[in-house]
Amino acid sequence: MSSAPVTPSSQKAAALYDPAYARRYRSYDDEVQHGGPYRSFAEWLAQVCGLFVPPIDVLDLGCGTGRYFWALSGVRNLVGIDASAAMLVEARHPLHADRITAEVVTLVQGDLLSHEFQAGQFDLIYSIGVLAEHAPLDAAVAAHVWRWLRAGGRFAFTTVHPASPSIPPTLPRRIGRALDRVLPAPLARPLRDRLLAGGLYADERWIMDLLTAFEIETLRQFDSEAHRHCWCVARKRAA
Repeated sequence: MSSAPVTPSSQKAAALYDPAYARRYRSYDDEVQHGGPYRSFAEWLAQVCGLFVPPIDVLDLGCGTGRYFWALSGVRNLVGIDASAAMLVEARHPLHADRITAEVVTLVQGDLLSHEFQAGQFDLIYSIGVLAEHAPLDAAVAAHVWRWLRAGGRFAFTTVHPASPSIPPTLPRRIGRALDRVLPAPLARPLRDRLLAGGLYADERWIMDLLTAFEIETLRQFDSEAHRHCWCVARKRAA
């Protein structure tokens, strides 16, 4: 397991995702593996891998316990980054470890918002249940991903949609959503930033506005047992 510089963000995550939590989370992997939403995420990831001519190099942003490592195919080098050392300990023995086909798996402790990888290091960068959920999906993340991807590489990720039933429909939020639909774009922009918590939620418009340096190949909604999500696959445009 390699290490990266510890930042305040990663310190906070490490404190939250301690060894006891990580063990419970890993046990939950075994419980949910047969559920419909989990299988859908795994099948989607396998389909994304099928878009490439192997072998490919892959980065899992916020890999946690390595829940989806087994779903990847045609992988030469798989890198998983997470802020929690305890979660990475569990990722050494992930779900369906006997079905992982990546030739090399490297685990990195670091903050996905500040860690640096080499430019053009990866063909595929994916993130499930992390961006626009536990970490913001913003311009800085988009710029990092674009730099780390090779030409024609893909960014596949999920977000929590701001219309998710898991987000309390408070009166200010309902009013804000109504105003967002009718206000001119310059006036609506600060309101949208608040509704989307600066990227801690993300809808289709937020994603399209953010990923202008990418060609969006897939963008649709999906309901899991916890949230309404956006699923997105975006291909890096040539510089």
